[in-house]
Amino acid sequence: MRVSSLVARPLAVEAGPRPNPLPAGEGTPFLLPIVFLSGFTSLAIELAGSRLLAPYFGTSLYIWAVLVGLILLYLTAGYFIGGRLGDRHARPMLLYQLTAWAAFITSIIPLLARPILSFSAIGFANLDAGVFLGSLTGVVLLFAAPVTLLGCVSPFAIRLQLRTVESAGHTSGRVYALSTLGSILGTVLPVFVLVPAIGTPRTFYVLSLALLSLSVAALWRRRSWYFWLLLAPACLLILPPAVLRPAPFGTLLYATESDYYYIQVVQQDTATGPENDLILDEGHAVHSIYNPNQLITGGPWDYFMVAPFFDQGFRPAQLHAAAIIGLAGGTIARDLTAVYGAIPIDGVEIDPTIIQVGRTYFGMTEPNLNAIAEDGRYYLTTTTKTYDLIGIDAYRQPYIPFHLTTAQFFRQVRAHLTPNGVAVLNAGRTETDYRLVDVIASTMKAVFPNVYVIDLPAPQINSIVVGTNQPTALANFAASASAVTDPTLRQVAATALNAGRVREVTASPTVFTDDWAPVEKVIDEIILGYARSGTGEIR
Repeated sequence: MRVSSLVARPLAVEAGPRPNPLPAGEGTPFLLPIVFLSGFTSLAIELAGSRLLAPYFGTSLYIWAVLVGLILLYLTAGYFIGGRLGDRHARPMLLYQLTAWAAFITSIIPLLARPILSFSAIGFANLDAGVFLGSLTGVVLLFAAPVTLLGCVSPFAIRLQLRTVESAGHTSGRVYALSTLGSILGTVLPVFVLVPAIGTPRTFYVLSLALLSLSVAALWRRRSWYFWLLLAPACLLILPPAVLRPAPFGTLLYATESDYYYIQVVQQDTATGPENDLILDEGHAVHSIYNPNQLITGGPWDYFMVAPFFDQGFRPAQLHAAAIIGLAGGTIARDLTAVYGAIPIDGVEIDPTIIQVGRTYFGMTEPNLNAIAEDGRYYLTTTTKTYDLIGIDAYRQPYIPFHLTTAQFFRQVRAHLTPNGVAVLNAGRTETDYRLVDVIASTMKAVFPNVYVIDLPAPQINSIVVGTNQPTALANFAASASAVTDPTLRQVAATALNAGRVREVTASPTVFTDDWAPVEKVIDEIILGYARSGTGEIR
């Protein structure tokens, strides 16, 4: 019997289906430019979107987290959908239709956003947190359609470009590199060119027109009717620029977008004549007041004049130089010049556009005022000057720059004071919630020998915090006030003594540092407590 042996043979493995090669020339020369421009547009929408939200919701870390998080969610959905579409319908014309519709929807975002944003302002005014947060969600959802469609582009383009499995890595790397290069340009061009030159709404129209023009050119042979979509962004571009947010009160004299803020100058009539008010972004606070017929404003700026009164035996002739961090429209500089004479004043304001607005609408023309367009902390880091008074009014409500609230910052302030110098700061609060005032005063107490607080009388909801470079006493304030002869200083000091609950801070339980300064969390707790009660009572 013959026994046959089994001989091992290699299994024949049939190659699986390979991707269908793209017919020669199909999808070019438009495919890769579409990839680049889609990457550019997706990031540009995010940055322009932040400026669209700023006049209503501000630019806090939380607002950025919501915006960036949802944009990434939309891109994730787009990557998934684009990959599925590319596998099932690998046709360049479909991709160009997707980008055309993404571009068209981008052009109408500012138009759809305006009524929703106006609704948010009503919610904030009525202390309705649900309306306010709902409006924020509604506006960010407007970005869902165009950003999701733009997210489809890269995986779809990879499928169209793919010839063999062996070239998959090279093809996908090239497409994503090109898309990322577009995204890099999309982070730079809107910030440094488009928004400063033409404003936020028109930036959306330009983005739409650029991507739509390329998409329509690619579709022209088979879908020429897409040409009519170009009319929307083209017509919107030639319309006069729209006001991003109506004036919260009074008559709007001027509005513009700067590199930092949405700026409004509003005029209202008072018993002593017309008054100009400076409004930034959300419009929840007035940052400067100018009435040529009235020096005393009744606001926090007045109290910067009397901060040196905490020094023992202070006399006005002892104030020789001052610095203001947060110059805005120059209200504090005007007050100091009026009562102390033409002393040198260095006013530091991060936004050069605000400086120009101050000179045009707020009488900020004092020859002794040196306006410096820099960040306040950077200025203190680089200057060698010392001052008898350093005022800090850069706490733009409702959110404030955390790096101007820390012990390290206040050490820099103290290092630039003369031996008898004082630091004075304006902090917001509600009628009963002093959490922000308390933590700022507590942090200053860790740096200055003595710290004092003056509450502005109702209806103002601000407190003035003063730190002295030398040991001082609370009784000094009343003594200096009684000795001064200037009527303006006497009036402000009397108001502080009679209604300001002037007091000394003796403990430092909480200290903000550069490593830990959750100032936005503190402010959010104040806002939510205020909104829950509707009366300023924290419950």
